[in-house]
Parts: sequence; structure tokens; C-alpha cells
Amino acid sequence: MMYKTLTLWKLGILLLSLVGAYELNHFPENFVVAKMNDLKPVTLTCKADVDVDVTWKLSGDVIEKDQYMENYQQDGPNLNVLDVEHPMLGEYSCWSGEKLLSSTYLLLEAEEERDLDSLITCWAKSYDCTFNCNWISKKYTAVRLGLGNDCSERRKSCQWVIGSEQANGVIPFELSHSLSSYAEETTMLVVTIEAINSETILRRTKRFYLRDIIKPDTPQIVRCQKVGEHQLNVSIDPPSSWSSPHSFFTLEHEIEYEMKNNGQLERSVSALIPKKISKLRVRSRDPLVLSSWSQWTPWKNVTY
Repeated sequence: MMYKTLTLWKLGILLLSLVGAYELNHFPENFVVAKMNDLKPVTLTCKADVDVDVTWKLSGDVIEKDQYMENYQQDGPNLNVLDVEHPMLGEYSCWSGEKLLSSTYLLLEAEEERDLDSLITCWAKSYDCTFNCNWISKKYTAVRLGLGNDCSERRKSCQWVIGSEQANGVIPFELSHSLSSYAEETTMLVVTIEAINSETILRRTKRFYLRDIIKPDTPQIVRCQKVGEHQLNVSIDPPSSWSSPHSFFTLEHEIEYEMKNNGQLERSVSALIPKKISKLRVRSRDPLVLSSWSQWTPWKNVTY
């Protein structure tokens, strides 16, 4: 009879979770992470004096005494959760009579099979004090990023950046760093990613040098001037977001152009190109670190 009661309780909680008993679209103030098939008990702390008689609830329902034999163990006001399974995940709260003392979520560590680079991409428009990242998975309902060891070591002093999903499902982030633009880069940036849904949390760390994620914005085509009978000189300005002075932070430009006589496309890293072309476009990169190329400018028709 006892076994049947416990089985029905687990089944009921599981059915509630399947129909979406709660939607965790934010990071709760308190949460504890368990690992599947980990035999070590998970301790949930109640903010109460040791001698206070408390009642624990899961998702608002009182945990009955007969459930303790298989799944729980009370240690003073605290609760030890044994052999964590999906029906046991959710919000736990401890009460003294009708008074809520504290609450915490029990989440399961996600076993994400995909490579981290398929979930998040980062790039920097320049060597200035910010860089950007895009989260591109819809599996999780809330995502946050943190920069530095405070976040990778999960200290309370971590300054998390919370993302907001855009119309295309991508969650963009902008992070600030304190690296010098002029000094040789010897320290990696350490980005900690946490993604959460109603039952699980994914925690990953991504490390890279700023120089490895440089991708300039699109440059600007200023003018095309005839040089002699057969050539054009293309004047190009760096994007407004690129680091200055431009004499120190140089850019290499590549020009793609279409030949007027046969429509063939050709490319050049020289500003001097053939005169007999119908249109051109330009992209840029940092030649010192061989950064990623920027996006191409729109095609520009050439008339003279």
C-alpha cells in the first residue's frame, strides 16, 4: 500500500510537469543543481532556526510524511533530496505554519549534446571595451552571460547580463571588458553561459582572446577616381565603430568587382582596379591578426 501511494504521488507530479505546471522564464534568486544518477543527496537550505518546526512544499503541495521514506530526509529545518528524478524537480519552499521562510528551485544539470559553438557565437567590432554574443538555441527559456572568474567560479559577486529574445529567436548580448587596446593581449576572456528552463540548467564556459573574435563592421566606399586611361582608385573609409587612431589600428580592404565586357567577378586587395567594370563592393579585416572579414558593402554601380 505504501509503495502504491508513493508511485501515484510520483505519477501525479510527473503529469503536472508534462502539462507545464510552471514556466521558469527567469533565474530564481536561489537554486540548487543536481546531477542525474548521482547518489549523493542534494541539500535544500531553509532559512530558519534549528529548533523551528518547518513544513516543506514542492510546487505548492505539502510533502507528506510517507514520501520521506523513499525520497527525502529532513535534517533540522533543511531537506535532503535523495536520488533526484524528474518528478522531484521544481520549486521547494519551507514554511512555519502559514509563514513562508524561504524557497529554492531544484534543477537538473543539462546534458547538452551539441557543441558550444553551435549554441553561441561571439565577435568584436573593434578593440574597444565591448564585444557581442548571440545565443541561438530555443530549448531554454532564460539565458544569461557573465564575464570573468567571478562568474566561472559562480561567486555571488558575478555581474550577470540577462538577454532578451528577439523576433528571430536569437538572444543578443553586449559584454564589457577592461583589456587595453594598445597592450599585447596575454589574458583570455572567460565567458560563462547559463541557460535555464523549467527543469534543467546548462552551464558552460567559453574562453578566447579578443583578437580571435575581431570582425569589423562594413566599411564605407567614399569615391572612385580615374587614374590614367585604364585604372580606378577606390577610396575606402573604416567603419565608424572601428578603433582609432586608424593609423595604429589599420584595416586591409578587399574589393570585388564585375568586369563590364564579360560579367566575370574578380577580387583585389589593392585600391587600384581596372577601369572597365560595371559595379563593385568592399569588405575589410584586421591584417595583423588575420581577423574575420566584415560583411560586404552593398554593390555600387560604377559610372564615369
